[in-house]
Amino acid sequence: MKINFRHTLSQKYFFIAALTASLIAVAAFAVLSLLITEDSRKNTDDFAKKTFFRKYESVEHEFRNIEDYQYLLRALIQKDGLKNYKDYSSVLNDLNKKRNLLPYSWYYYENSTTGTSDTNNPLAEVFKNKENGNKSIVIQNNGPGHFRDLLVTRKDSMYWVSYDSLMLKDKSRLFYGSTVSLDDLHQYFINVDKSSNTYAYVFTREGICITHPEKKYIGKSIFDFTDIKAKDTLCSTTTAGYTKGTALSEYLGVEVTRFIKPLKTDNFEGYTVVNHVNFIIDENINKIKAYTVYIFLAALFLIVTVFILFQRSAHIAYREKEKIQSEKNLLLVENEKMHKAEVINQLQQLKNNINPHFLFNSLNSLYMLIGINKDNAQKFTMNLSKIYRYLIVPPKENIVSVAQEISFIQKYMDLLKSRFDEELRFSLVINEESSLEKKIPYLSLQIVTENAIKHNIATIDQPLEISIMVEKDGITVKNTWQPRTETVQGEKFGINYLNQVYEYFRNNSLHISLEGEYFVCFLPLLK
Repeated sequence: MKINFRHTLSQKYFFIAALTASLIAVAAFAVLSLLITEDSRKNTDDFAKKTFFRKYESVEHEFRNIEDYQYLLRALIQKDGLKNYKDYSSVLNDLNKKRNLLPYSWYYYENSTTGTSDTNNPLAEVFKNKENGNKSIVIQNNGPGHFRDLLVTRKDSMYWVSYDSLMLKDKSRLFYGSTVSLDDLHQYFINVDKSSNTYAYVFTREGICITHPEKKYIGKSIFDFTDIKAKDTLCSTTTAGYTKGTALSEYLGVEVTRFIKPLKTDNFEGYTVVNHVNFIIDENINKIKAYTVYIFLAALFLIVTVFILFQRSAHIAYREKEKIQSEKNLLLVENEKMHKAEVINQLQQLKNNINPHFLFNSLNSLYMLIGINKDNAQKFTMNLSKIYRYLIVPPKENIVSVAQEISFIQKYMDLLKSRFDEELRFSLVINEESSLEKKIPYLSLQIVTENAIKHNIATIDQPLEISIMVEKDGITVKNTWQPRTETVQGEKFGINYLNQVYEYFRNNSLHISLEGEYFVCFLPLLK
């Protein structure tokens, strides 16, 4: 096919083409700028959410640490009563100093017979039936921990007092609990999870601020120094479980994105506020816009330059393009060959790992079975010798017929039944006979079955049920979902092996899902 370059590249057509290309470039980069800006804002918003959750989890973790300390103190006091409560308090305080924990243990004993009292904490005066100069605020709490909480002001400092009491037979009463200085809590959170663009604070259901990076706000009502309204705390009405909005920071004096989420533990009910500085978001977006403009101007200049050069060297460029395309096709072919060779090598390595892995597991099972039942151990050994013939010469292509795998898994399950009798139930259903002639990855059924046994509980009272169903398009392996409580350690080369095989044959990878009380693995069939 011949091209008339003189007609195509005449001055008139050149200017029309250049103008058209410029208009298209302007429109394209305008749309691109909007998309980049929107995507950047979305990514920054996602980053703000992640920062919020990390900050919230950090605060919640510290509050639960204080709560764990209170439970330990309660267990010790209620166990021994008045026997060792002074020693317990002293030992726990010494431990706190070494572990950098904030709670301070205290006690207040009031003898009903003599009318005397004994305490190691000046703040215990709030429990005397006398007027005193201390100011206290009750923190409402409906949690299951049943500790009562007060905010006590003493000498321009505020303390969070959490306490419980023990009534003795002689009507004497022992008050015990923990005290946290809000000044210390303020200093502690300054050094935890530092972030230059995020800060957090906590307030009670009554709106009393108990932590804040600005010390002067501690003990104040958040409704006095922020623009937070009561409706902002109605987090239960939102699907996300928290409220989000834009506000002016009372601490930094700049616009922030404010997240508010309930903070509920067994002994505390309040809210955590996390503020994310917005000027960092806007600054990043402005930079992206500026970079987009620079790219647009450079691209526009490049387009005009290319048109001028193309007018003079169209024939040369056309020949070079054909040459480059030809070389590129050759490179793609070579690259595909290298990729397939690499995949085959990886599959071979994975396959080499499966055989010894299966053998080691079988020998471990045999070792355990010898001490339990020697007859079953002999039967186990015979089954192992039969099925291991299947493993001696694995297929080169890493796939076998469904019929071969079904025969193997039946022997394998017989082997397992030698060790697990009533603890394991196995069923096989073939709904499509023609599927037996199709292919599946080598040892795929054994890998999935072994994972089910390794990750689930199997007992006489709670047997593990495993079923295999052969369908038209694949094989479904289901097992009852009763996971072990302890963490199961182990390599994942079996699942990786199956994914590699399906990827090599350009097939959909295996599908794993949890459906009600069953864990389901679907293995597609290969033609």
